[in-house]
Amino acid sequence: MSHLILVRHGQSEWNLQNKFTGWVDVDLSAQGKLEACKSGEEIKKIGIKIDYFFCSYQIRSINTLKLIQDTLRNKITPEKAWELNERHYGSLTGLNKDEMKKKLGEKKVHEFRRSWNLKPDPLKKNNPYHPLNIDIYKSIPKEKIPDTESLKDTYDRVVKYYKTNIEKKIQNEKNILISAHGNSIRSLCKFLFKLDEKQITKLEIPTGNPLLIKIDRDGKITECHYLDKIRAKDLLVF
Repeated sequence: MSHLILVRHGQSEWNLQNKFTGWVDVDLSAQGKLEACKSGEEIKKIGIKIDYFFCSYQIRSINTLKLIQDTLRNKITPEKAWELNERHYGSLTGLNKDEMKKKLGEKKVHEFRRSWNLKPDPLKKNNPYHPLNIDIYKSIPKEKIPDTESLKDTYDRVVKYYKTNIEKKIQNEKNILISAHGNSIRSLCKFLFKLDEKQITKLEIPTGNPLLIKIDRDGKITECHYLDKIRAKDLLVF
């Protein structure tokens, strides 16, 4: 039996301001830090030894994981992967979601946020929010850095990374914790739970609430639930 714990980072400063964040490197808000610490406490309660930790390149994911590990008193060096980054929102990056609803209509903004293969317009490369202009991405080959992404694009990179770097560890009954983002975790859930394109549009991932997934030797999910039941969201499958 292996345990896979998925944690969306705690509330970020731009979550608080209701902005499209994507690949912009925004830190946790005060509430987000509390959510991350609470995540660590919830994980500590279940008494599972974590063998490997993963996070994205983004500071809100990194700092969420750091606060969790501090709570667990676990100093294992995490593996950082840009493939676990949030979805790139293209030209919507940095814009207020409510203002865009007024401008484009609520239906169109919902399509941009939740559709499977619809991309916003590309973000111009000279924009300061473009990943090419953010220092933490300097080590990534330029041809791999997106200007915009659909959820399908995010799914493709996240699942490829999972299959290459994490799946074998799960098969070897290791316990894994991944600190990532709403859309990278939604992508993993689509893959793990075999959700179709319509189901994935309905899946909401709460900030700072660990999702515990138990997987048997045959790769079958036997149990899945949020550790903080008060803030849990509908999983669609369990």
